[in-house]
Amino acid sequence: MTSGNRLALMTGLALITNACLGTSSFAQKSDTAALSARISELGRAGKYSEAIPLAQRQVADLEKSSGPVNRDLAGALNNLALLYGNQGQDGDAESLYKRALSILEKTDGLDRVGIAPELNNLAALYERQGRYVEAEPLFKRALAIREKALGQAHPDVGQSLNNLATLYERQGRHADAEPLFKQALAIYQKAAGPDHPAVATLLNNLGQVYKVEGRAGDAEPLIKRSLAIREKALGPDHPDVARSLNNLAELDERVGRPAEAEPLYQRALAIRQRALGPDHPDVATSQNNLASFYQGQKRTIEALPLVQQTIASGRAQLRVALPVLFDAYAWQLVSVEKASDDALNAIQRGTQSSAASAVNKLAVRLAAGTDRLAELVRRDQDLAAEAEALDKAIVSAVSQGAAKRDAAAEQRSRTRLATIATERAGLQKTLAAEFPDFAALSNPLPMTVKEAQSLLSPDEALVLFAVIDSESYVLAMTRDGFAWRRLPLGAEAMSQKVAAFRRGLDLNKIGKGDPSGRAGLFDLTLANELYAALLGPVEALVKDKRGLLVVPSGALTALPFYLLVTEKPPAAIPETFDGYREAAWLLKRQSVSVLPSVASLKALRAFSRKDQGIKPMIGFGDPLFNPAPGGTGDQRAATTPDTKSATRSATSAAYTDFWQGAGVDRAMLAQALPQLPDTADELKAVARDLGVAASDIHLGADASETTVKHAPLADYSIIYFATHGLVAGDVKGLAEPSLALSMPEHPSELDDGLLTSSEVAQLKLNADWVVLSACNTIAGDKPGAEALSGLARSFFYAGARALLVSHWAVSSEAATRLATSTFDRLKADPKMGRTEAVRQAMLGYLNDKSSPRNAYPALWGPFALIGEGAAR
Repeated sequence: MTSGNRLALMTGLALITNACLGTSSFAQKSDTAALSARISELGRAGKYSEAIPLAQRQVADLEKSSGPVNRDLAGALNNLALLYGNQGQDGDAESLYKRALSILEKTDGLDRVGIAPELNNLAALYERQGRYVEAEPLFKRALAIREKALGQAHPDVGQSLNNLATLYERQGRHADAEPLFKQALAIYQKAAGPDHPAVATLLNNLGQVYKVEGRAGDAEPLIKRSLAIREKALGPDHPDVARSLNNLAELDERVGRPAEAEPLYQRALAIRQRALGPDHPDVATSQNNLASFYQGQKRTIEALPLVQQTIASGRAQLRVALPVLFDAYAWQLVSVEKASDDALNAIQRGTQSSAASAVNKLAVRLAAGTDRLAELVRRDQDLAAEAEALDKAIVSAVSQGAAKRDAAAEQRSRTRLATIATERAGLQKTLAAEFPDFAALSNPLPMTVKEAQSLLSPDEALVLFAVIDSESYVLAMTRDGFAWRRLPLGAEAMSQKVAAFRRGLDLNKIGKGDPSGRAGLFDLTLANELYAALLGPVEALVKDKRGLLVVPSGALTALPFYLLVTEKPPAAIPETFDGYREAAWLLKRQSVSVLPSVASLKALRAFSRKDQGIKPMIGFGDPLFNPAPGGTGDQRAATTPDTKSATRSATSAAYTDFWQGAGVDRAMLAQALPQLPDTADELKAVARDLGVAASDIHLGADASETTVKHAPLADYSIIYFATHGLVAGDVKGLAEPSLALSMPEHPSELDDGLLTSSEVAQLKLNADWVVLSACNTIAGDKPGAEALSGLARSFFYAGARALLVSHWAVSSEAATRLATSTFDRLKADPKMGRTEAVRQAMLGYLNDKSSPRNAYPALWGPFALIGEGAAR
């Protein structure tokens, strides 16, 4: 609910007034200075719509009179970017800040104090967007430059301290933020006097720290003093006044003074609407805040129109919108259809994952229809991805001091970015000219409930989860039914429950035949409790459908739903492993597939192409990790005789341990990765089922990055990898989730033995599905991060419409058995669909009584089907 702790020091401080005016004539200097002063005046007054045309004119005039590289132009670009940012036009602001920064690095040098404002402003923009990892080094570099050049007590140092503290506060790092705010406040009170607007900003920000820490008595006088200063210095209708009003209102609400809070929230909203216009992000913030206040007072009828306005603007906060819409739905304040469509709209906009984004990009290409259009779209998407990577690299470099910079490399990146921009501009013109309907195709509106229902078969149910702070929601639908329920578990509780659930899926726990008394085994009671909490409320609608499509969010992306237990078990841990066989697994009742988003149902189903690859499958497995010079694949097994029980993971070694400098430490990686000779049997067995030519199965040294990258992958319906999967660790700029392939004797950029997610994204597929018979390929990039990312995201982008992935480190023997069984069943009945085939393979393993261990879910249950799992 906080109304922006970010830097508000632009009042009288942030706009650059072009003190150094290059080679312009005296008259030009005077005109430029006068125009800058006017722009600054309008900016301080919050009259951004009047200031922007003047700033645009100033940029154009300076480009014409002084050329593309001069300090005047950098200042003008900065001014215009600030105004764009205050209007919520972040994309325009970001590009201008970067351009200004590039100019100043050329004119002032890399570590001169003149570049600090641009570093700060670009970082503040990233902070506002939640891009904290990118913002922090920029803030820190600006602070270091200013401290060295200006001394510890300079106001600009205070500004940088405030910026860094604000970043920490947004991340909940209150202990880090408080001393920096205090230091900055002391600097400004001494330099500018106690009644300067910059002092008001620091008072407000320090008050925010105290407020969220529950120190209302310390916070209140600071926020009130901030408000008084701003009203006196800036006038009662300035946007900064609204910020203090909002924060004071939240404080009153927290301490139980709703009568005092309400008019403050209302006044803050009115100020922002007048000063900034109805579409500004700060207006949406005030609308969300006031709606949340009304909802807390059980005044849903007053909160509802505010929430509907934020949904219309695309800036609804789920923590506010869903409780309001749910009560409006339950109390029939609006039609069921309107409330449910609004909720689905808000969820689709508010929970967009990277995997869902990749599916959407794929959908645009699939929906393009013609080969020419699909080719143009893919080229544009690839260029955009390359530009994003280059841009991040440049910003990362800019965060460093001169000693760590590589000017030549940065210039190559900038040159390439310029080339990309030119090519993309040409592509956009071609698309507009040849395919005038493409714009509507590439920016689809969120789906309605009826649209989603129309994509379901009569025997399918879709269940969508939205996990927010203190509670969650489940929306379930069939072709002709809909249900919406509130769940009592919030984000933190959900995360703890899922973590506890997954602790029982460690293969190392099942070394003995008797589970009794052994802590850490899979907890059937917890699996039943999670079923009751998550699916129990909508059970009546979904339980009789054969197929269950799940759209998870938050921690639920790491939950294998098919391992939920639908009936209360006799005991949490059975006395013997056979007891797990008798559990009421959800898998016994229904097949389960996972969708990255509701929209991906349409992307993968409605737009699914019919021109599948002419060849059934290409496979890569049994790679050679420790090649002996001149040796053959047959020599590998002798070095690792116990490979039948190998796990397809890097065991206990961290991914970071396999890097040495900027490359892979191949010797260490080879030692950590056991050979997987049974994957050759797996691939050959599947190949026999599908009638795959022997030349399409690549084993041993041929299972390499070189082979993958040179193969015509778009010609195949199935792309199959049977190898180790590596989950990314936190290696600066290097670590990515990867598939381990054969290690080359001479590593190169083309082939270093690891097929990373970024390399996967560059592949060109037209695959009905991709099988990743590897370890933990559903996992997020870091513990607690968004799952369905990394490899899954990249394969969707590359052109896969379904993925078979694993939830944890899978036994190699079990992976082989499950995969071959899945394809055996598809061969016997091609119409059953991928999800049902996976389900039957897992049930077959579970019901195999030849070993008690077969009943344990860690063995039979690792694989999940992501994407389109229905029969084609």
